[in-house]
Amino acid sequence: MDSPTPHRPPPRPVLRSRLYEQVADQISIWITENGLRPGDRLPPERELAQRLGVSRATLSQALVALEVIGAVVVRHGDGTVLTERARTGPVIEAIRAHADRLPEIIEARDALESKLAALAASRRTETDLEAIRAALVEMERDIEAGGRGVDADEQFHGAVTVAARSELLAQMMAAIHDLVRETRLESLSQPGRPRESLAGHRRVADAIEAGDSDAAARAMHEHVMRVSDVALLREQS
Repeated sequence: MDSPTPHRPPPRPVLRSRLYEQVADQISIWITENGLRPGDRLPPERELAQRLGVSRATLSQALVALEVIGAVVVRHGDGTVLTERARTGPVIEAIRAHADRLPEIIEARDALESKLAALAASRRTETDLEAIRAALVEMERDIEAGGRGVDADEQFHGAVTVAARSELLAQMMAAIHDLVRETRLESLSQPGRPRESLAGHRRVADAIEAGDSDAAARAMHEHVMRVSDVALLREQS
């Protein structure tokens, strides 16, 4: 008597590539075929969109996707610069891996940063408040100049972490630093989001300065939930 055939799960449905994923993949292929190296720049967005036959909006999504997975760095006033990762690994798979882990990153960030904000409100020093306010000033300056405020955003959250005086929580934040940066890049690339993020930072800073732990935790939670709404790379183009 033949042994029963072991149960196997049905094959997973084939995922249809979104247009921006295809564009990101084409850019990656073009980089390889033209022998571009880390530090080289891509053509201006308008020219690149015309070459690829896509809209500027779709190209922008593709460039954000490449930046999120670490293949390029988009610098205000300096264009799109290739990194060491520009020619490594399948692009579409990397983009989807980012999307798959996004919910867990958001959960971890909310739990850690809300607690850090609460602790910062009760433990901050004048030096800490100066660092927090300096980050706000720098982010506003960058946004006014046409940038996204990515580095100053990171500076702000780092200053809050320092003000919390919790070595273990700081270590946990350091452990997810690169994952948080992925969501930061994606979020701040959405239209209007840098100014929304700055406003959220100010509410957190005000609560910390007032020494109100509950308000600081609430403001940080609302901020993280808002900026973590990063549907840019999940939408169909």
